[in-house]
Amino acid sequence: MIKLPLIHKGKVRDVYQIDKDTLLMVASDRLSAFDVVLPDTIPKKGQILTEISNFWFDKSSTIIANHLTSTPVQEVISEADEELVKRAVVVQKLKTLPVEAIVRGYIIGSGWKDYQNTGEICGIDLPKNLQQAEKLKQPIFTPSSKADVGDHDENISFEQMVEKIGEDLANQIKQVSLELYCMASIHAEQNGIIIADTKFEFGLDANNNLVLMDEILSPDSSRFWNKDKYQVGTSPESYDKQFIRDYLETLDWDKKAPGPHIPNSIIKATAEKYREAYQLITGEKFK
Repeated sequence: MIKLPLIHKGKVRDVYQIDKDTLLMVASDRLSAFDVVLPDTIPKKGQILTEISNFWFDKSSTIIANHLTSTPVQEVISEADEELVKRAVVVQKLKTLPVEAIVRGYIIGSGWKDYQNTGEICGIDLPKNLQQAEKLKQPIFTPSSKADVGDHDENISFEQMVEKIGEDLANQIKQVSLELYCMASIHAEQNGIIIADTKFEFGLDANNNLVLMDEILSPDSSRFWNKDKYQVGTSPESYDKQFIRDYLETLDWDKKAPGPHIPNSIIKATAEKYREAYQLITGEKFK
């Protein structure tokens, strides 16, 4: 049991106060879909998310600073067991920004629905006659507003993002997000995964410097597709929670809490997808 003050319970992560400068961030095995926390969990998911994010934080450190500190979890919680250590990190306390940075390299999900209705995604005009899951000529930056637990994130235009946080900061986030996506896409494709789209979150440190935070390029914050089985015009086989989303779309559910239970067979298959993604991205077998 963690005896630190719980200051935020997110859809997937719990955040505890260590002191005025640092926080303990713990990834749970909870699963959210369509911004609703589902009643079932995915075994070892928290550990996988943490270790994949840590891999990318290290790989992206030359692009932008991130929230990780060098403080071991055991130094903060002396009684922490191995399971907690593997899904927790000690991070800087940052001023969070009210937007999420989304980069899309392929047209799928809510972007596909927007395109079918308007020919655009977040106000960005796209070529006519694109097919589902088609690769875009170049990745696009499509921010969203950050929702509270239980509410839905909403796609916004870049101009709306500027209104929320200012032009200079918005431009910096856009540039960094696109650079991060391009770096990750190259690495992932070399290892059999297409990153269709992904979400980044940023905060500001005490000196108002931009810092990458939360999780990055994980199966929860991205759409990972099997490169060998990718096919335009379909919803490609994925290594992420799209497997769960596809199942939920077959139900008579209004995408509001409480979420429905997930069959054990789908939970087991999803857990295996997360493990496969871990191994392909990091080059190591999940322990």
